Amino acid sequence: MRISGGAACGIPLRVPTGDAVRPATDGLRQAVFSSLGAQVAGAVFWDLFAGSGAYGLEALSRGAAGGIFVEKNAKAAACVQMNLTAVGKSLGREMTDCQVALADALAWAARPDTGAADLVFIDPPYELIADLAPRVFVSLESRLAARPGALVIFELPGGMELAPPGWTCLKRLGGKSARQPGAAFFKKASGGP
Repeated sequence: MRISGGAACGIPLRVPTGDAVRPATDGLRQAVFSSLGAQVAGAVFWDLFAGSGAYGLEALSRGAAGGIFVEKNAKAAACVQMNLTAVGKSLGREMTDCQVALADALAWAARPDTGAADLVFIDPPYELIADLAPRVFVSLESRLAARPGALVIFELPGGMELAPPGWTCLKRLGGKSARQPGAAFFKKASGGP
């Protein structure tokens, strides 16, 4: 697994041994970031259920200003930190504008001084999505109140649909079959709750 584009393209990413994480595929990440295009440059991101940190690291490689990786598994969070160091070295920059939070994504709250995100990447274990997704979107209501134009990119298996109240699905990539991963792009519905 490697960074698929941007200034750190080709940097290998570490993942913890075992089945603690299911890394986002290179192809899906490439499709997501091709779709995002210029929206990534200068953006602040949150990578929730970060796993290896692939989404946030890809954003950094493509010009994001910084962000927060949230992961509750200590081994996975350690891999995110190692990957962040490697990407920072490749980019020739200190990663002081990034942090790795060892926390449950549902309980985590950004510090007031970090501000809201422009992009939120959500990649939870697929078997937990049906239970987690409604709670994640409800929690994002207040977390992103200061950034109503924030874009939420949610990775999910093909065949699964999400229709969170108050949110609009702008597009869907991949997921042509039940076994193929896909990504849905959400934005807060105007006039929504």
